[in-house]
Amino acid sequence: MSTIEQRIVRYGELKPCKTAFIDAHTPGSDLKENFTIIGGGVSESPDQHVHISDKIGFNIGAAGQPPKCRNSLHSHTTAEVFFVAKGRWRFFWGLHGTAGEFTAEEGDIFNIPTGIFRGFENIGTDYGMIMAVLGGDDAGGGVTWAPHVIQDAQAHGLMLGENGVLYDSKKGQELPHNVGPMPLLSEEELKAYPEVPVDAVIGTYVARYWDLMALGANKPAVVIGENGLIKDKPGFEVDFLTRGSAVTTPIKAEKPVVLMPMRGHWRIRINDVEVVLSNGDTALVMPGETYGAEPSMTGEASLYRITATDDPAGTTWTR
Repeated sequence: MSTIEQRIVRYGELKPCKTAFIDAHTPGSDLKENFTIIGGGVSESPDQHVHISDKIGFNIGAAGQPPKCRNSLHSHTTAEVFFVAKGRWRFFWGLHGTAGEFTAEEGDIFNIPTGIFRGFENIGTDYGMIMAVLGGDDAGGGVTWAPHVIQDAQAHGLMLGENGVLYDSKKGQELPHNVGPMPLLSEEELKAYPEVPVDAVIGTYVARYWDLMALGANKPAVVIGENGLIKDKPGFEVDFLTRGSAVTTPIKAEKPVVLMPMRGHWRIRINDVEVVLSNGDTALVMPGETYGAEPSMTGEASLYRITATDDPAGTTWTR
């Protein structure tokens, strides 16, 4: 198991992979960067750097994109939760991205329902970053791409094998003789991917930052959980801390806990290690360790806390 110091990842030290997914050469998607912070993630590239390899029941990752860069339509079998760390983002869904969309500002969080095609685009004026929580140690075993995404990618030199590995013809690579291309979903298979209307998403799967600041003023706001603002049991719970709900008395972790500051500077103590973290930084607390988290200076302060649960990673849960 990694040491406490090795389980602290700073935003400025994140190592991107620019060829993580099949659309890495497709115009409009070719400038995106993928980050795997905790766990293996869902990257299809052997070039992906994993910052913390501990298996904790879920994955933490991030996507960084310049303005007008988009992530192509894909689907997951386990949770994909995003919160906006930097910038302004448009999330869209449906086979062709036309079933619905909404704009997310910094601090907003989106628990995207499993089994629907989804994509996202930086619509801000500067480089943007969204942080991701993916359900399961293997993040659901990877992603399923909309058929047209695979076809577009092949036209620009990237082929996805049925083994889930990318092969780049621009690097002289080709599919091994014993590996076929990833099959496209048939018309019949596509019927299993719903076109969810906007009114079934907003208010059910989205939580806004300033609402969480109000709800977390005096106690942690449960964002995602059986009794959360967003009701789901994806194998982890997400709550939201502010200055008034900070962890001032050390807590002993029973399950893995990930601390991700959103605004302000936070003094994080794990056993006898103390660091100050801010927006985009990540700290992993393992079971048996004690931790505290409180703002280290005045001003706006907020933090997302993700805690593993005994619930299995799987499809979006509803009552």
